[in-house]
Amino acid sequence: HPQHGFRACLGILRLSKQHGEARLEAACQRALALGACSYKSLESILRQGLERLPLAQQNLPLLPDEHINLRGPGYYH
Repeated sequence: HPQHGFRACLGILRLSKQHGEARLEAACQRALALGACSYKSLESILRQGLERLPLAQQNLPLLPDEHINLRGPGYYH
C-alpha cells in the first residue's frame, strides 16, 4: 500500500534528523550489504551503533598468475 511506503520514508527522514545524515548513510550501506532493507533494520542498526563497525570485505576470486591461455608481457614485444 502506498501509505505504508510513504510513512516508512517519513520515518527514515526522521532517523536522519535524530542520528545525522552520515550515520544514516552508513546504516543504509550496512543494511544493503545484509539485504535487510526495512525501517526496523535501519532503526536497529542505528540504535546499536552497528553502522560504526567496518563492513566485511567481499572476497572476490583473484585472477590466476599462470594459465595456459595467458600470454604475458613478453608475447607482445
